[in-house]
Amino acid sequence: MGTFIGHVCPGLLLVLYGLYQAIVVSRAVIFNDSLLYPLWSPKNKGRWARLWKISSEGLLKIVAGSLLVIYEISCTNGALKLMNRELPPRFLYPKEWQHLTMFSLLILNGCVDVMSKNMLPQRCVVLEKGALVLSFYELLLLMVSHVKESSGIELQVHYLLILVVFLLLLVLTVELWAPEMFQLWMMETLLILIMGSWLIQAGFILYRPVSGYPWDDDDMNDLMFVTTFFCWHVMFDALCLFGIYGFSYFWHRCCYPSLKMMGSKEAPYHKSTPEPLYRLLQEIEQPEKEDQAPLLAKSSPRDKA
Repeated sequence: MGTFIGHVCPGLLLVLYGLYQAIVVSRAVIFNDSLLYPLWSPKNKGRWARLWKISSEGLLKIVAGSLLVIYEISCTNGALKLMNRELPPRFLYPKEWQHLTMFSLLILNGCVDVMSKNMLPQRCVVLEKGALVLSFYELLLLMVSHVKESSGIELQVHYLLILVVFLLLLVLTVELWAPEMFQLWMMETLLILIMGSWLIQAGFILYRPVSGYPWDDDDMNDLMFVTTFFCWHVMFDALCLFGIYGFSYFWHRCCYPSLKMMGSKEAPYHKSTPEPLYRLLQEIEQPEKEDQAPLLAKSSPRDKA
């Protein structure tokens, strides 16, 4: 990952995923739909319907993580070894192994998504969210350790990236208790876009400057403009998110207003949000009380006799 392609490709994947999630969240907000259990479904049946039900996000994570692992191994000079044969033995390629660990977390998270949505009898949202939060906790630890040998411009770029990862981790942690809150999904989408666009910008800053001259670590103007560019990315990504929401609102409300009625007709078939435990207990206890009432009425005359 310590190359221009190694920064741009993951960043581009994050941007595309963020744009896709922005469209999904915008549609859910406009139609007041559920984010975890959407009302709409494909009309086709048979084999294509089975393929549609496969977790596309999970498969995307698995494929993207596998390609990044292959690229990281191919970019390593020589064989990727964990330790040398000298005495005492020393660890080799520490940054490369950290990159492989990050990409492996992405693959494992995709496997959890596929297993939860397609293999378990019932989808387990807590398992998906928990695996994602655990992956970002480990990602944050790896990134903090990753910048130990960095300095100057590189350190500033990675510090800002760590800030985004930390904020995204907080949002994902809160989503464990409020997985259907639209505000959290909007913040998550915005942070994913910022993380992806900043990774792309980091590739140009560190490896291919637009001016053709490398950034100066000792120049305070360069250090200050790194933060300025980051703020521009935040504003641009926020405007992009609002633009997608505005376009989606215009598209669904003005161009295709009948989609809302179609979604509401399909709601009884697809809506399967789990009820809280105390509601289920009340529903079980209520029929038992109704069954016991006639028995008490019959037994009361005998007691008087």
